[in-house]
Amino acid sequence: MSTPPGTRPDGRGSGAPGGRPRRKVLDDAAPPRFFVSDLDGAPRWVGGMLAGLQAALLSLLVVVLPAIAAYVATSAAPATTGIPWTRAVEVAAGLWLLAHGVPLTDAPSVTLVPLGLTALAVFGCYASARRSGYATRSAFGAGVGAYVGVVLVVGLVTGVPLLHVGAGLLGAAVVAATGLGAGLLRRPEAPRFRDVVEPVRSRLPEPVAHGVAAGTTALATLVLAAAVLATLWVVTGRSAVAEVVGSLRLDAVGGIVLAVAQLAYAPTLVLWALAWLVGPGFAVGTGTSFAVGGVQAGALPAVPLLGALPAPDVVGGVLVVVPVVTLLAGAAAALVLRRRLATERALDAPVAGLVSAATAGLGALLLAALARGGIGPGRMTELGPEPVLVALAVAGGVAVGALLVLLPGDRHVRAAVAGAARRAWAAATGSARRG
Repeated sequence: MSTPPGTRPDGRGSGAPGGRPRRKVLDDAAPPRFFVSDLDGAPRWVGGMLAGLQAALLSLLVVVLPAIAAYVATSAAPATTGIPWTRAVEVAAGLWLLAHGVPLTDAPSVTLVPLGLTALAVFGCYASARRSGYATRSAFGAGVGAYVGVVLVVGLVTGVPLLHVGAGLLGAAVVAATGLGAGLLRRPEAPRFRDVVEPVRSRLPEPVAHGVAAGTTALATLVLAAAVLATLWVVTGRSAVAEVVGSLRLDAVGGIVLAVAQLAYAPTLVLWALAWLVGPGFAVGTGTSFAVGGVQAGALPAVPLLGALPAPDVVGGVLVVVPVVTLLAGAAAALVLRRRLATERALDAPVAGLVSAATAGLGALLLAALARGGIGPGRMTELGPEPVLVALAVAGGVAVGALLVLLPGDRHVRAAVAGAARRAWAAATGSARRG
């Protein structure tokens, strides 16, 4: 029996004249291909390098372009006569470098990092890596190297001393590694974060691994509470903030510049609220103190954001017990930890609780150090909390809260305590009989 032309042996048409099979344009079974750049065949590290360059340049332009716009808007003012537009670029580049830990060249006493700009740089790295990166070690390393390279070039061009540039390179590496790493992990081809850290986690004892996670959770809870507190400060102090703004008599351009500057330091206010919340408080100038136990405030600069700080009459009383929030954060993290931790020895629960306290304390030390610095000469060289005191307060509170939850609920601990009590009772009664 013959087959009609254009028909396959199974009776279905091939869809092409003369029986020639039609080439399949799209293979549904083929895995999707992700291009790392606009150049076909480029190595994957090229995509990572482009992502790092893009993130650095975009975050820099976000600062430089408004500075140029402000210069153009005020170019007719007598105060700007004889000042070239490149001066605005230099100042903006200095602020961008300050977000990476480089003190301002023209004002070495300005060391307080605008954490809002830092967060913007981290987000830029995240967005660039997620859009155009590729989840490989080579792409990650190339991206971090490219970002650090841009910081190095900007620092050298603006005349920053080499010692300060070195600090900026370290800050740039941390910013790029955090943002690019988070962005690459959101790529479709990327492994899960849990799989990435599993080689490290598997080498840690179970109590230590779970303790690190619990400490991170406790610190995140405290930062969230501090953000709510800082928002309440701004809302309740809005009249004082409005008075400071009115006293400055700013025009439209000056108001916009001031608003952007306030947003750049809004995360710093949150970390100051964290220091206030856990007990030690913070300073806004030499000899000043803002804490739950009392406020010693001197003359403050005319910065509207400082008008939201606690007034001297909003201290003491019931606010003295506010640092108990660190115990609650530790207890909340321990409740999650107790469900996940399968204890096999009496020491497992105490070790997990102490590791969680150490983790939260180290995180608080880093955050408090980021929120400390100066914004001018003289007494304005000391702003922010004492990192060591904040770390000790957080670690101590989380340790007490975690152990209060973990120890009574662990059967190994209860058995060990009961056995020790029986031995002590037996020894006491035995010595009494011999006497």
